[in-house]
This record gives sequence, structure tokens and C-alpha cells, in this order.
Amino acid sequence: MQIASFNINGIRARAQALLDWLDEDGPDIALLQEIKCTDDAFPRAPFEDRGYRVETHGQKSFNGVAILSRLPLEDVVRGLPGDADDGQARWIEATAIGDVAVRVCGLYLPNGNPAPGPKYDYKLAWMARLEERARALLATEEPVVMAGDYNVIPQAEDAARPEAWAEDALYRPETRAAFRRILNLGLTDAFRVQTRGAGHFTFWDYQRGAWERDDGIRIDHALLSPQAADLLADVRIEAALRGRDKPSDHVPLRLTLSPG
Repeated sequence: MQIASFNINGIRARAQALLDWLDEDGPDIALLQEIKCTDDAFPRAPFEDRGYRVETHGQKSFNGVAILSRLPLEDVVRGLPGDADDGQARWIEATAIGDVAVRVCGLYLPNGNPAPGPKYDYKLAWMARLEERARALLATEEPVVMAGDYNVIPQAEDAARPEAWAEDALYRPETRAAFRRILNLGLTDAFRVQTRGAGHFTFWDYQRGAWERDDGIRIDHALLSPQAADLLADVRIEAALRGRDKPSDHVPLRLTLSPG
């Protein structure tokens, strides 16, 4: 089973780029972030024509997450539990039925800037809710993949210039501490299982020639329950997509899970 996370940065602006990627080497499941459209505005037909079931949790002009799946999906849930008044579309989960059943959770964690301030308070509160949801998912003792744009730079090695992010919401100590609390529940950062060291990024800003200078950060992550980590066969960042025409500022993170 191949599962990819991809912040597409606007599905209507980058539908063709997404379709090209799927046609070349499409995963079984694509977890999308920042679709930036309502559910009824998502261009479903070309994805369905390629055999993908489309499940969305959209929002006009902002945020929005989706699951594209070639595998059967069960028990689709929209919205992160813990705050009935939260109207931002940032979480979707479902059980994908392949060789094994895997609970896949696609997330777009708040940016939080400017920090400190109300947006940063919302980010930390959202991360606390994420911690509680992760705790509940781990209690099922089933394979769980929580993947998406976390807007968290976990360590200095995850930024080309960590000093430039010192006061940013993505790298502030409170953010990294909240991320560690989630990991310490017993989750595995899939990419770091197989790849160590600096220079591995998933985001390059559109400004200041960041891509050309490789001035990137690693903020797209896949956290795995122990049962999913046992299935992990491969994980890679598909960085080359950032160099294409009209790219997203993020690139896909792809996992391969195998029952052995």
C-alpha cells in the first residue's frame, strides 16, 4: 500500500499538475492539504475517471483537506474532535482496506503566525487536540498513519537556515515541544526511520529563490502507530516536483507499507 501526503496549495490552480503526478506514479492513497475550495467545487471527475474515490473536507478559499483513494474506504470522519466551534477544515480520516486495514488521517496543522498572538494560541490548542486524537487512535492498536502538513520544523537539521526561523511559529520551542509530546505517545516519524541528517526538505518558499538555493524546511510528516511502523517498507520525499512549472511550494511525502 502506497500512501502519499501532498499540500497541493490550491486544487483548482494545480489540478493538472496533480493529475500528471498521479498518471506517472500514483499512490494508492493521496492525502491532500490546502485544497482551498468547498466540497462541491472540488473537480472530482478527472480523479474518479482514474479510479480514485474522492472524499473532501473543504472550506471556501482557505485550508481544506481531501483523500483520494483507489482502495475501499470505510468510516470517513471530517473534523478534528475536541472543539465543536472550530470551523476550519483541517482534518479528515478513514480506514483504507488493502492487504491490511489502515486508518489514514490527513491533516493541515495551523501555521500559527504571527507568534505570539491569537493565531499561535489556536495552533497550540489544535496540537493539544491532535495529541488527544492520537492517544485515542493508538488505543485501538491498529495501523494508523497521521500524515500531512504539520507546519512544524522538528529540529535544527530540518531547516537549511534554522536561525532564520527562531521566532517563527513553525520552530518556536513551544511548537517543537508540542510535537514531541505527540511523538512520545509512541508514534514514529516515518521519514527519520530511514533517513538521518540535514538537507531533506518538503517545502521551499516561492520568494527569494528558495528552491534554487535549496533554502527549504521539512514540515510535512507522517507519524505512524507501532502497528503501522512495523509495516513500513520505504519512505521518500519527491523533491523533484518542486522544480516543475507552476508547482506547489510543497512536495509529496510517500510511504510504502507492506505486510511482509
